[in-house]
Amino acid sequence: MTRGGESVIFDIAKDSSVTPRTPLPDWIEQRRPGSTAYVSFGFLGRAEVQNDEVVAWRRFFGWANFVFDTNSPFWGKPFGEVASLIISGAHVDPSRSNAALAWDNILNNAEWQHGDVWLKLLQTIVMAFVGTVLASIVAFPLAFLAARNVTPSRIANQVTKRFFDFQRSVDMLIWALFFTRGFGPGPLAGMSAIFFTDTGTLGKLYSEALENIDDKQREGIRSVGATPAMVQRYGVLPQVLPVFLSQSLYFWESNTRSATIIGAVGAGGIGLKLWEAMRTNTNWANVFYMVLLILVVVFVFDNISSYLRRKLMGTVANGNDERRAGFPPAVQIA
Repeated sequence: MTRGGESVIFDIAKDSSVTPRTPLPDWIEQRRPGSTAYVSFGFLGRAEVQNDEVVAWRRFFGWANFVFDTNSPFWGKPFGEVASLIISGAHVDPSRSNAALAWDNILNNAEWQHGDVWLKLLQTIVMAFVGTVLASIVAFPLAFLAARNVTPSRIANQVTKRFFDFQRSVDMLIWALFFTRGFGPGPLAGMSAIFFTDTGTLGKLYSEALENIDDKQREGIRSVGATPAMVQRYGVLPQVLPVFLSQSLYFWESNTRSATIIGAVGAGGIGLKLWEAMRTNTNWANVFYMVLLILVVVFVFDNISSYLRRKLMGTVANGNDERRAGFPPAVQIA
C-alpha cells in the first residue's frame, strides 16, 4: 500500500491473518494483530486489506451506481451509449425491449433499491391520506353532537367531548405502537394511528368552529319555515364547511410528515426503511437519498395544501362580503 512517499507491505496468510512488515503509519488502521487493515487515501478513497482479498473504493462526486448497479448490462456505459441502446440498439435481452430492461434495472437496483423505496414512499402518502380522510368523515357528525349550540343535550356534548379528549390525550406514536402490536407491522397500523388521533383533534376543532357560527343565518332559515335538518343544511354547513375542509387539508399535509415518524416503529412506509438504513450505521448515502425524497414530497404537499386552503378561505371571505353587502340569508337561499 502506497500513499504519497510512504509504502507498507503486508504479508497475507489466506483466511488466516494480515501482517504488516513495518509499523503502521497514521493513514492505516488495524484494530487487532492479524485482522483487516483499513487504509485511507483521503479524498481519493479507501481500501481494506483482508485475509482473502483486497477491496478498494474510489471516491468521486456523485452517488456510485445510482442508476444502474454492477449487474446491469448498462452499467459503466456513458449516457449517450445507453440512450442509443434504448432507442435503436439491438435487444440485450431478446424477451423484452431495451427500454423495459433499463427501467427494470433501475427499479431493482441492488444498492439503491429504488423500486422498494418509491413503493414505501407511496405507502406513507396513502397512510396519511386515508387516515386523514377517515378521521374527517368520523369527526364530522360527532362534532355536531359536541357543539352546544347545535345539540342542546349536555350529556351528548360532554360524552362526545370526553371521547375526543381520550383520543387526543395519547400521542400518535404511542397509538402506532398499540396498533402495531394489534395488527402487526405494516401500513394498516399507521393508518389506524393517524385515524384515531386525528378523529379527536379534528372533532374538537370542528365543534369549536360550529360553536362560533353566526346565528343570524340560522334564524333566517327558520323564519321561512325550514325543518331542523334544513336549518343545519343551509344555515350551518355553508359557514363551516370551507373551514372544515381547510383544517382537514392542513392535517393531511402534517400527517405526511408524521407518517414517516410512526413508520419507524413498525407502522410501515418509508419511515421503517429509513430506520433500517440508519440502524446499520453504514448506509448514510441511502439515508440521505430517502430524506431528500421525503423533503420533496412534503414540499409538494405543503404547496398543494396551502393553495387549496387559500382558495377555500377566499371563498369564505367572498361569501362574507356578499352578506355584508345587504343580502339577507333567506334571500340568498331563495
